[in-house]
Amino acid sequence: MSAPTTFSVALHNETATAQLMADLALLVGPGDVITLTGDLGAGKTAAARALIRYLASDETLEVPSPTFTLVQGYELPPFPVMHADLYRVEDESELEEIGLSPLPDATLVLIEWPERAPSAMPQDRIDISLTHRPALGSNARAADITGYGKSAATVARLQALREFLDVSGYLESTRRRMAGDASTRSYARLRRDEEIVILMNFPQRPDGAATYNGKSYSAAVHLAENVKPFVAIDEGLRAQGISAPIIHHSDLDHGFLITEDFGSEGVVEGDPPRPIAERYEAAADVLATLHGKTLPETLPLADQTYAIPVFDTEALLIEIGLMPEWYLPDRNAPLSETARSEFFAMWRELLKKPQAAPRTWIIRDYHSPNLIWLGDRAGIARVGVIDFQDTVLGPQSYDVVSLLQDARIDVPETIELTLLSRYIKARRAADAGFDPAGFAELYAIMSAQRNTRLLGTFARLNRRDGKPHYLRHQPRIWTYLQRSLAHPALSSLRDWYLANVPPPKI
Repeated sequence: MSAPTTFSVALHNETATAQLMADLALLVGPGDVITLTGDLGAGKTAAARALIRYLASDETLEVPSPTFTLVQGYELPPFPVMHADLYRVEDESELEEIGLSPLPDATLVLIEWPERAPSAMPQDRIDISLTHRPALGSNARAADITGYGKSAATVARLQALREFLDVSGYLESTRRRMAGDASTRSYARLRRDEEIVILMNFPQRPDGAATYNGKSYSAAVHLAENVKPFVAIDEGLRAQGISAPIIHHSDLDHGFLITEDFGSEGVVEGDPPRPIAERYEAAADVLATLHGKTLPETLPLADQTYAIPVFDTEALLIEIGLMPEWYLPDRNAPLSETARSEFFAMWRELLKKPQAAPRTWIIRDYHSPNLIWLGDRAGIARVGVIDFQDTVLGPQSYDVVSLLQDARIDVPETIELTLLSRYIKARRAADAGFDPAGFAELYAIMSAQRNTRLLGTFARLNRRDGKPHYLRHQPRIWTYLQRSLAHPALSSLRDWYLANVPPPKI
C-alpha cells in the first residue's frame, strides 16, 4: 500500500471551507470515502454540508447534522451521497444496522467521528482533520487532509489543483458545479468578480484494461488519455477560424485547464429537444469549411509537437466490436463464431473505401451537447466547439454523420437530408471535383459504423459504468442505423443485421 499523503490548508471562514470542499468534490466519486475528524464545533458538518450542496448545485439545500438520525442519504445529480455521524455509536456492530457495514456501493460516503469505529474504516479513504485556529479569526480552521491507500493519489491531486488555482489567481473564486459527460473529466465554473471561466479536470487515465492487443480500449481507438491532445487541437481549431475556447492557464502534467466560458446556449430547443435550423446550418458550414482545407497532421504543443492519430481500420473494427461484445448479450442474441467472422469480414471490406478517401480532422463527437451557440459572433464563428480531444485523421463524412444523426436528439430525416444537401452544395462550390454520390456512400458507411458502435457503447455505459440513462438513446441509434443500411452499398450488411441483430427495447 502506498504511504499516506498529507497537506494542510488554512480556512479563514466558511467560504474558504466551501471552496476547499468544492475542489475535493471535483476529484472524488461514487465508492470514495471521506472521514471528518475534529472536536465538537470544529466544522465537520459545515464541511460535509458544503460538499453536498456543491454536488447538488443548490446553496440552500437543507443538510442537517446526522447526529440523531446517524445517517442521511442524498440522491444528487452526479451520484448518491451518504452522510453519517458516528458520535452516538457505542459499538461497531451498530454500523450494520445503519447501512454502513459493508459500506454502500456506487455511493460517496462522508463519515463524521470515524474514530468511534476505527476498524470499520476502509484502507482507501480521505481524512479531513479540522482544528480551530483563533489566531486567524474567530471562525478560522485548519484542515489537515490525508489520503490513505489508493486515496493518497487523490489528495496529491487535490494539492496540485489548489496550487494551480493559486498560481492562476482563482483560489478565492466562487465554484459552481457543471454537469459532466460519459468521460472521467469533470468541470466547474469559476467566478472572480465579474469574470467567469471554466476549470477542467482531465486526469490521466485509460478507458479499460489492456485487453486489445495489449492496449486499453481508449489507446486502441485513439481516445485521449490526458489533457495534451485537447490543448493541441484547441489551438489548431482556433488557427482555422473555428471557435474553440481560449485556454487561459494550463497544467499539462496534472491535467488542469482554465478556459474561456462559452456559456450554455445550445443549438437545440424545445422538449423533446429538436434542431434549431439556423444553428444546425452554421454547424454544417463549419464542417464544409474545415473539410475544404488542407490541414496539418502535426500540431505544436508547448515545447514539442502532437501527431494527430490516424483512424485506422483496426481502430474502427474495435469500435464496431462493442456491438457484439456488449449490445447483443443484452438482447440475448450472442453470435456464433461463423456469424462473428462474417460480421468482421464484411466490415473490413466495407471500410476500404473510407480508408482510401481524403483525410481530414475528425472531431468525433461533433453533435448538439458539444456545440454552443455564440450569437454575438459572425459566420462559422457562431458555433462554439467544446469537445475535440479525441480528434483523429479520417474520412470527411464521419463528423457530418455525428451532426446530422445526433446520438442525443432526434434529427428528422427531412432535416438530415436538407443539411446534407447544404454541406454537399458548399463543398461543390469550393471544389468542382467533389463527388456527391461518392460522398453519400461514404456517409452511409460511416453512419453504419458509428451507430453500430454506439449501440455497444451505450450498453457498456449501462452495464460496466452504471449509467443506465444512456440506454434511452438506443432506439434513436437504431433508427439512424436503419437509414444508413438502406444504401445499396450496404445491402449485404443489411441482410446480416436483419438475421443477427434484434432491435433495442423501447
